[in-house]
Amino acid sequence: MRSKLLIILMTVLGLNISAQVKPAEPVDTVYNPNIIYTGIPNKYEIAGIKVTGVPNYEDYIIIGYSGINIGDRIEIPGPELTAAAKRFARQGLFSSIQIKVEKTAGDLAWLEFALKPQPRISKINYIGPSNGERKDIEERLQLMKGNQITPNIVNRATAIIKNYYAQKGFGNALVKIEQEEDLSAPNENIVNIRINKNNKVKVHKIYIDGNEVMSDNAIQRTMKKTNEKGKLINLFRQKKFVESDFKDDLDRIIEKYNEKGYRDAKILKDSVVAYDDKTVDVYIDLEEGKKYYISDIDWVGNTIFPTEVLDQILDIRPGDVYNQKLLNKRVLEDDDAVANLYMNRGYLFYQLVPIEKNIDGDSIALELRMFEGPQATVNNVIINGNDRLYEKVIRRELRVKPGQLFNKDDLMRSAREIAQTGHFDPENMDIRPEPNEDNGTVDIVFNLESKANDQVEVSFGWGQTGLIGKLALKFTNFSIKNLFRPGTYKGLIPQGEGQTFTISAQTNAKYYQSYSISFLDPWFGGKRPNSLSVSAYYARQTGINSSYYNNNWYNPYMYGGYGYGYGYGSNYNDYYQNSYENAYDPNKMLQMVGVTVGFGKRLNWPDDYFTFQAELSYQWYYLKNWDYLYYMNNGTSNSIVLGLTLARTSIDNPLYTRKGSMFSVNLQLTPPASWLNGNKNWEKLYKENTTESKKQLYRWIEYWKLRIKSRTYTPLTDPDGKWTLVLMTRADMGLLGSYNKWLKSPFETFYVGGDGMSGSYTYATETIGLRGYENGQFTPWTKEGYGYARVGMELHFPFMLSASTTIYGLTFVEAGNAWTDVKSFSPFDLKRSAGAGVRIYLPMVGMMGIDWAYGFDKVYGKKGGSQFHFILGQEF
Repeated sequence: MRSKLLIILMTVLGLNISAQVKPAEPVDTVYNPNIIYTGIPNKYEIAGIKVTGVPNYEDYIIIGYSGINIGDRIEIPGPELTAAAKRFARQGLFSSIQIKVEKTAGDLAWLEFALKPQPRISKINYIGPSNGERKDIEERLQLMKGNQITPNIVNRATAIIKNYYAQKGFGNALVKIEQEEDLSAPNENIVNIRINKNNKVKVHKIYIDGNEVMSDNAIQRTMKKTNEKGKLINLFRQKKFVESDFKDDLDRIIEKYNEKGYRDAKILKDSVVAYDDKTVDVYIDLEEGKKYYISDIDWVGNTIFPTEVLDQILDIRPGDVYNQKLLNKRVLEDDDAVANLYMNRGYLFYQLVPIEKNIDGDSIALELRMFEGPQATVNNVIINGNDRLYEKVIRRELRVKPGQLFNKDDLMRSAREIAQTGHFDPENMDIRPEPNEDNGTVDIVFNLESKANDQVEVSFGWGQTGLIGKLALKFTNFSIKNLFRPGTYKGLIPQGEGQTFTISAQTNAKYYQSYSISFLDPWFGGKRPNSLSVSAYYARQTGINSSYYNNNWYNPYMYGGYGYGYGYGSNYNDYYQNSYENAYDPNKMLQMVGVTVGFGKRLNWPDDYFTFQAELSYQWYYLKNWDYLYYMNNGTSNSIVLGLTLARTSIDNPLYTRKGSMFSVNLQLTPPASWLNGNKNWEKLYKENTTESKKQLYRWIEYWKLRIKSRTYTPLTDPDGKWTLVLMTRADMGLLGSYNKWLKSPFETFYVGGDGMSGSYTYATETIGLRGYENGQFTPWTKEGYGYARVGMELHFPFMLSASTTIYGLTFVEAGNAWTDVKSFSPFDLKRSAGAGVRIYLPMVGMMGIDWAYGFDKVYGKKGGSQFHFILGQEF
């Protein structure tokens, strides 16, 4: 037994010893052989490949990059090794590449790929740019800690930064990217990006040669972005030189020549030469060619519409100047272009190609070749991006529906209706048809971006009676049917139906209180665009006793806001130092209560931009020693009012409107007072002028009130562009009369002048803004407004248009006036003003702004002068 164990043990030890003995290398093995690269190559079989210097990479990946595998027969030296080195270089991952022959044995060779990886970024330092510029550059470069930094990356980053500053007019910006080894991290570098943007490069002089048809000034006016500095005509135009803008301006020059019939016009050469460190000279050589005219127009391929109809739509005749831009607009771009004639009848696949059929001297015969194609039927209507409304609320506004023929006008109108809801950002709506010509259908995709539209107003102000606070909540996506279904709530309120619910409260404690609540359903019943509105309000105003005004000059022009005017006499400071408690007079009071129910309908005639609204309201007024109204101070008044409004609105965007118009005619009527008060001797009661006679006169108020308002918006630049310059015009008027001349209404008068906010509804008056004058300057106490007129023009230019914020500036001229009687109304006797301002829209706050205006004329002996006005809310 022992002998068997001994034999087994010796066998195992023998096997182990033999396993540890290395096989003998071939006798002809040569380490680090001397390869003569200019000598005759030898063929070797690759017996092994070793990878060194890149521990973060798997060997098989590196070998795969090389294109050489074990077992390949290659020439050493030879093209295979050269190709492998080039493949490594193309990867851009290695700063050092060596391919070594480690050893050879006969026709066998062992290779070593000795590589060094590119360093990685440990930190990036920006030296020179502002914080805003640094953020912009970081977004463009996308360089991050841990990324490899290569010469190509450095060159690309330098080019991107230079281009960024060149677009801003800094064409001489210097960029230097330095790398320094990070001693705390092996094979990592700190990257320092040094930027010196230098001065903006402007245009010193523009030299134009070869032009005879158009003058130098006319050509320079055509160039929108490349303008000489120092010229008065370029005061508000870009003066910086930007290469890409200059190229665009060269195209504009040729387009302008093409518009004038010079189809062969071309730029022979252009150059930009530095004049000094801050400016450049621009040289343009032109060849105008000759002017062409249209000799004939032929239509080919039209079967749906006869040639006579197409000629009428095109509105270009033989003998007209050959205007390529106008031809393109009439064929494709205009709202009434030939293309829209077809697409509004379903011919989405329609194509029209103008061909210059014959050119004879200066005459061109046009052939308008068209492919009408089949009519396209709407297949699917897809809505993306909606997370606010029930989808049915959006779809009920759409004019495009599955199964209908495609209609471009309906598509554009659908986009407008969605924008008018206010729940989506109109600047970021992407609405596109996706046609499928194989089966003659089209999918309509509405890519929307939801935006917050509810508003919370929390404001505080300081009046003559102390602190005034206001809280208003406006929910624009309310759902009344879900009010008692808490499980459907989104947040704290029921949402999704697109209804509007508003509640507000404003108070100055015992001096002033006002509360209101309203509800609007724009699609009452859910099947037709018929609106239902219900609202109610209560307001209570308390007066100030006479002792409060001791030795203070009362200024009637300041009468407004919350009803307390003040002057600028010697005791002005004492006015504010009086005790508000002592000023409070509970024996002076005005209370108002009102309830209104309205029903509106969208009309189809004259077109479907028209709406009709009917309202029935009841107003109750209670006055006690109320000295602030001229016609009535004590008693109770009532009114039942029927309101009728015909309106047309076709604006494209409620926040920054580029095109369209708004027009409304509103007529309010009460029953004659004799119907409710009985027949009385109204003249006698009026002339008695006693408290009791006034109570009888005004127990039931009678009046008719006519208001006409209009606005138009005209784009002065590209109406479909984002930064459109817009001209807005306005014309408004209002008249307040009675059936009986002895029963002039003490309420519902016009309070004219100032910011259009102060005094609103406080004394049952309608506030009309007229900038450049003080609040109520046209209708001070004893001068109640029974008529007004206002006209104006505003130039709007946008600063920021986004889902979260809209900011635009404006300059304006306007004129207006007010009259104390309908018979005195004279719409051409107006007081003038001019100024500038800014508007800011924030979703949770609404529209607000500030205007500076100067009133040029005198009103009741006082000139308007310089005025600042604060604006809150949109006015129509």
